[in-house]
Amino acid sequence: MNMDSICDLSSPISGGMKIGDVLSETWSQGVHHTGVMEEWFGLHWWTTRSSILLLTTIFIFAPLISFKRVDSLRYTSALSVILAVVFVVIIAGIAIVKLISGSIGMPKLLPDLVSQASFWKLFTTVPILVTAYICHHNIHPIENELKDPSQMKSIVRTSITLCTSVYVATSFFGFLLFGNQTMDDVLANFDGELGIPFSSLLNDIVRVSYAVHLMLVFPIVFYSLRLNVDGILFPYAIPIAYDDRRFYTLTTALMGFIFMGANFVPSIWDAFQFTGATATVSVGFIFPAAIALRDTRGIATKNDRLVSWIMILLAVSSSTVAICSDIYGLVSGSEGAEA
Repeated sequence: MNMDSICDLSSPISGGMKIGDVLSETWSQGVHHTGVMEEWFGLHWWTTRSSILLLTTIFIFAPLISFKRVDSLRYTSALSVILAVVFVVIIAGIAIVKLISGSIGMPKLLPDLVSQASFWKLFTTVPILVTAYICHHNIHPIENELKDPSQMKSIVRTSITLCTSVYVATSFFGFLLFGNQTMDDVLANFDGELGIPFSSLLNDIVRVSYAVHLMLVFPIVFYSLRLNVDGILFPYAIPIAYDDRRFYTLTTALMGFIFMGANFVPSIWDAFQFTGATATVSVGFIFPAAIALRDTRGIATKNDRLVSWIMILLAVSSSTVAICSDIYGLVSGSEGAEA
């Protein structure tokens, strides 16, 4: 399986994990945070992570991933974008209201670097940021269905601009709202009192809107995953859309693997860190730079080659540091737990 497929696979697994965290329960920095379903109905077998993911897979994922054209997902994709905007607007609104009322203090602008380990831990955020911008595997399937393929550049630019706006707004207002209490997973902060009227309702809207957003994004990522894996396993076969048996067999197998991963991978943070530091960095930086350096058409300039080498150097160095920091964190964490 190539790096594109690994990136494709890690995204739906991470999405499934996040849905389970939001709707069932999650642990963040050693603290248990109840999910929406557990808060509403209490602890039952059907509010557990595995049950929620199973029901989501059967009633939401299964119908959506059965479409054979990415164009069929245009309405669900548009709705997912709207929900992402709703998510940001609510967080921004809460932060602004609390800021006006004077109930928000000045958060720390710089991290506490109490040890060498805490300094190196900063590099573990690099894979997370890189993962947020990996969309290479979706470009060709979408471009193939466009009436005017020349629109692809503007589509990519618009998408990146929109994503950047959502990321920046979420991080800014989230940190402004929760300050030093901001957790690795900011959604875990939305299970308590916000200090404004209708806190419980707003908490639920934020988490549910984000969970539904993930559910609607999932089929787009899965579409590319299925296409890439099929290309690896059956490089000379007819297109998978014309072979029902292969289509549904591969869909079922991949969905089963994703379901198992979403249930048994211990932490979404670990998933993002390791896949982001390996496959994602390769797809986002190393492979494009390597293609430019290979320059089979002889069109690369001296500046292109220089930038390519810089990209590879930065990618390899940051990836190495991030992986070492991740391993150190896991080892030290397990030793602390045993002690």
